[in-house]
Amino acid sequence: MNVIYPLAVPKGRRLCCEVCEAPAERVCAACTVTYYCGVVHQKADWDSIHEKICQLLIPLRTCMPFYNSEEERQHGLQQLQQRQKYLIEFCYTVAQKYLFEGKHEDAVPAALHSLRFRVTLYGLSSVELVPAYLLLAEASLGLGRIVQAEEYLFQAQWTVLKSTDCSNATHSLLHRNLGLLYIAKKNYEEARYHLANDIYFASCAFGTEDIRTSGGYFHLANIFYDLKKLDLADTLYTKVSEIWHAYLNNHYQVLSQAHTQQMDLLGKLFENDTGLDEAQEAEAIRILTSILNIRESTSDKAPQKTIFVLKILVMLYYLMMNSSKAQEYGMRALSLAKEQQLDVHEQSTIQELLSLISTEDHPIT
Repeated sequence: MNVIYPLAVPKGRRLCCEVCEAPAERVCAACTVTYYCGVVHQKADWDSIHEKICQLLIPLRTCMPFYNSEEERQHGLQQLQQRQKYLIEFCYTVAQKYLFEGKHEDAVPAALHSLRFRVTLYGLSSVELVPAYLLLAEASLGLGRIVQAEEYLFQAQWTVLKSTDCSNATHSLLHRNLGLLYIAKKNYEEARYHLANDIYFASCAFGTEDIRTSGGYFHLANIFYDLKKLDLADTLYTKVSEIWHAYLNNHYQVLSQAHTQQMDLLGKLFENDTGLDEAQEAEAIRILTSILNIRESTSDKAPQKTIFVLKILVMLYYLMMNSSKAQEYGMRALSLAKEQQLDVHEQSTIQELLSLISTEDHPIT
C-alpha cells in the first residue's frame, strides 16, 4: 500500500478524507483519486473495502472523456451509472458481512462508500439511502456508540416518512434496526414493538417462512431469553431453525441427488452452492451458532433440538464447501445421538450426511 501526498490542489477544490471528511493530507498512490486525513484512516479504509475497489474508483472520479455524439455521451453515462450501482451493492454486501461476523469497525468504511455512491446516484433525500444508514447505525451499535446510531436511525426514519414509495423490505430493515437500538438501551417493550413490525413487513415482502424474515424472529427470541421467558424463546428459536432447515435442505437434496449421478446433463461436476451471498452466509452462521450455544446449554433436557441445529450447520457448511467444518458438526451430532441413545433412524440420517461429506473430500475420478 504505497502512499503519495497531494502536492497541489486545484483552486477552489477542497480534498476531504474518505472516512471522516476532514481536510485530506494523503492520497492513495494506486488510484490517485481517494484522499485521507492521515495514515490511520487510510489503513482502515484499505483493510475494509478500498483494496477491493481501488481501481474501480478511477473512472468514477475522473472527468468523462470527450464524446463525438450525444448517443456516445448517453452510453457513457449509462456505463457510469452501472458502475455506481455495482459498487453500491458490493460495498453494502461487504459491510453486511463484516457486521454478521462482528467486525463492526471494518464495516464502517464499506458502509460509508455505499452511502456516498447512493447520494451521488439518487440524491440526498432518496429512500435508496436508507439501507446504508441502517448499516452505519448497526455498526455504531456494535461499537457502543448509541448516540451516533440514533442519529443514523433518525436519518433513515425521516427519509422513510418523507417517501411515498418505500418498500416493505425497507420498512422491515428499519424496524429491525430500531429494535436492536432499543435492545441496546434495555427498553425491551419498545424493542418488541419494532421487531413485531419487522416481522410483519418482512412477511409482507417475502413470506412468513422466508430466511429474510427469520432474523426478526431470532432477535425477538433473544429478548424473551434475556427476560427468562424461556418457553416463548424456545418456540421462536425452533421456528428460526425450521426456516433455515427447510431452505438449506432444499439445496442439499438437489446436490445429494446430483452427486449420486456424479454429472449434470452437460457432463460437468456440480458445485456446492447455498444460494446465498457472503453476507447471508455470515448471518446464517451467526444465527445458527447462537441458537446452538443456547441448545447445548440445555441439551440434557432436549438433545433432539441440539442435534437438529447441528444437522442444519452440517448442511450449511457442506453447501459452502467447507468440508472440515461440516464434518466437525456432523461428528458432534452423531456423538450426541449415540450418547443420548436416540433411535437408529436419527443416527442413520447423520451417517448419511457424513458419508456425503467424505465423498466430497475424496471425489471419484
